Amino acid sequence: MTDTEKKAHEFVAQADKKLKSGGGFFGSFFGGSSKLEDAAELYLKAGNNFKMAKQWSAAGDVFCKAAALYLKLDSKHEGASQYVEAGNCYKKTDADEAVKCLLKAIEIYTDMGRFNIAAKHHVSIAEIYENDKVDIDKAMSHYEKAADYYKGEESNSSANKNLLKVAQYAAQMEQYDKAINIYEQVGMSTMDNQLLRYGAKDHFFRAALCRMCQDTVDAINSLAKYQEMFPAFSESRECKLLKSLLSACEDQNEESFTDAVREYDSISRLDQWYTAILLRIKKQIDNDGDMK
Repeated sequence: MTDTEKKAHEFVAQADKKLKSGGGFFGSFFGGSSKLEDAAELYLKAGNNFKMAKQWSAAGDVFCKAAALYLKLDSKHEGASQYVEAGNCYKKTDADEAVKCLLKAIEIYTDMGRFNIAAKHHVSIAEIYENDKVDIDKAMSHYEKAADYYKGEESNSSANKNLLKVAQYAAQMEQYDKAINIYEQVGMSTMDNQLLRYGAKDHFFRAALCRMCQDTVDAINSLAKYQEMFPAFSESRECKLLKSLLSACEDQNEESFTDAVREYDSISRLDQWYTAILLRIKKQIDNDGDMK
């Protein structure tokens, strides 16, 4: 056991003793709040030493104890902060415990009306489900909750960022209607903004590709609609590519489809999301011309 670890355990023992000397939580409370405050501070010192010793679970445990004490002292902000601290420690060893702590913090922050902070921690939970638990449905759910909170606080840029994560996964899971609605919604909300309008063409491009996965005719009609309401899109390389792809699909010409994608990719590299969606569309040509 390192010296830092020993020091952490000593702080825990001091905190426990401090609480017991007052007859437990209730005794400490009625005897004055100082015992609770002192114990909470000792748990924080223990937690920081456990962190230095990279004893992440132990650190999470004592930060949770500190959080509970702060809530008994009606210090909601400090209590929520320590649950977040605990969650950050648990992330390194126990994703489930990390989620539980962050949910407790979110509950406190929403009760306080701190919705931007609550949204931030919904994003943290979404990332845990995205990267550690690999549960995309739950990741999408928390990204949506974050977007709702941000939107309610008029943080539209942050709301859109999280909605686009939902759309990305929705398309990957073939929930095309959900993805299309989001891409179109975000595209329309940004196309008149001088700073954001460049990204709008990407949103409409993605929406059109999702429509192609479902129905070529619908994609053709939607492309015309996008061009009409957002003239700048008509001049983009994305629009040109869509027209080439739609023509290839109508003609059942796999070679033309591949050539169009290759030409675009030679200038603007297509990421993994685009590659997967384009392969789905191309596969419909391969399957005996089974394009709608």
